[in-house]
Amino acid sequence: MDLPFIPLGNNNQKGNDMSIKDTLSGRRTRREILKGASVLGGGVLALPYLSRLAFAEPVELTMLAWYGHAEPDMVAEFEAENNVKFKPKYYTGGDNMLGLISQSPPGTFDIILSDAEYVQQLNAAGYIEKLDPADYPFDDFFPEFQKFPGHWVGDELYSVITRFGFLGVAYNTEAITEKEASTYNVYWDEKLKGKVGHFDWHLPNLGQMSLLNGNASPYDIDEAAWEAVQEKTKTLRPQIGGFFDYGGTFSSLQNGQMLAMAGIGDWITGTLERNGAKVRSVIPEEGGLQFTESFSIGKGSKKADLAKKWIQYITSPKGQVKSANMVAYPCLIPNQKGWELLAKETPEEAKRQGMLLNESNNAMELIRSGRIKYRQLPVQQSLEDWNDFWSEYKGS
Repeated sequence: MDLPFIPLGNNNQKGNDMSIKDTLSGRRTRREILKGASVLGGGVLALPYLSRLAFAEPVELTMLAWYGHAEPDMVAEFEAENNVKFKPKYYTGGDNMLGLISQSPPGTFDIILSDAEYVQQLNAAGYIEKLDPADYPFDDFFPEFQKFPGHWVGDELYSVITRFGFLGVAYNTEAITEKEASTYNVYWDEKLKGKVGHFDWHLPNLGQMSLLNGNASPYDIDEAAWEAVQEKTKTLRPQIGGFFDYGGTFSSLQNGQMLAMAGIGDWITGTLERNGAKVRSVIPEEGGLQFTESFSIGKGSKKADLAKKWIQYITSPKGQVKSANMVAYPCLIPNQKGWELLAKETPEEAKRQGMLLNESNNAMELIRSGRIKYRQLPVQQSLEDWNDFWSEYKGS
């Protein structure tokens, strides 16, 4: 980068002509720099500071996360303020995340974003560091998120929730009415044959089928209830037009290839809706699921202090507003002060997502009413049981 000439002091004498460019390029000798310092006095003290700030090599901070979390809209400010450059590795789904960590040497990832249900597995495998609760703004969080399940072992903290969202029925508003979409039974509507898609991950899809079957705790079901979930899911297979990854889910809804999508919510449709697509998500009468994203510090990270600083930043009100408005996909936020700031800075998005404190039926009220159940790992079956069935279902 070519720097502008900045005169320092009296430049009538050629020997006293100094610029930051000359100094940093090495064209000035130490004697000349010191000579200039005698003329400039304290002003030259700014040079070392400017040099370090503008030209020090950024510290690389590695992040394992869902796509979007290390993109410029989220990290540019933090990078500039802390002379950091994020190096992201993106995954789709918790199983993919665990596989990437297991194949990498300890200390590979400084920061790990995981869905909440995987925090316990990360901790059990020794993949994340213990955190000090006093370092994080839990007093600003809604009470429901101050000691979130799975993030603590007794009084020991291992992960900090940063955002969450609801999963329901995603639908094309030109093909389906909101009333029709207000039950999971819409997936079996004859007009949607071949036009219902699955986000290709067993946990949200089978959790929705469990809710439809009337299970109050959709992931804590006995063998008879599990068999019933499988049988109900199999009857949906003739309606299914495809199983989609992250990018395919976006495109198939946007171009009308799919008119309904199971296993997702506003984190997908909200992004499309903001860009003009005729899609939306609704929490059906059988209830919805809540996914939760949380940050941990990777085991063996040599930059744990910077990783901690990032988690503090993104869970602050300012960081929470960025998270709610994330370009890749919007989400709800657990910090009540973040809600207040969001309502001031982007009131339309706060209203669209249901994050206005003075409105009834906002996101927190949905949780408190019992209409939302936490997505979690199966309790009475193994994760492999659910995954094996999903693979069989896809291949049928």
